[in-house]
Amino acid sequence: MSRMHSSRKGKAASRKPMVSSNPSWVQTQPDEVKELIVQMGKLGKPPSQIGLSLRDQHGVPNVRLLTGRTIVEMLAESGITPQMPEDLSSLIERAKSVARHINENKGDLSSSRGLQLIESKIRRLSKYYIREGVIPSSWKYTFESQRSKR
Repeated sequence: MSRMHSSRKGKAASRKPMVSSNPSWVQTQPDEVKELIVQMGKLGKPPSQIGLSLRDQHGVPNVRLLTGRTIVEMLAESGITPQMPEDLSSLIERAKSVARHINENKGDLSSSRGLQLIESKIRRLSKYYIREGVIPSSWKYTFESQRSKR
């Protein structure tokens, strides 16, 4: 697969092993996992942090194999859905951070190029989420709105 913003080929990435059933050593029950997910969701943890803590602290290697549903689906059933998808919000935070850096370092042209690429990803991802109905169709990312919030 090629890279998004260059004409070069990408490097091979690590992938999850193709497993279709839950390992036999997992002792946690699906109801317990759902309760943990709802508790952590009420505390304000994003789905990726919930998955990491389930993996590292509770020994659940894959929530979907254990419960049949994803973390986001279980949070939505409980009424704890974030207003914006996690990947889009993290890209916006990255753009804010790079914009802050550019304001402090006016001559850093490579960072301004990086900001353009990040904003391109934000716009592409927002078009997808608008099309899928995850975010409202009136939502629009503009750099000026992010600049004034800093």
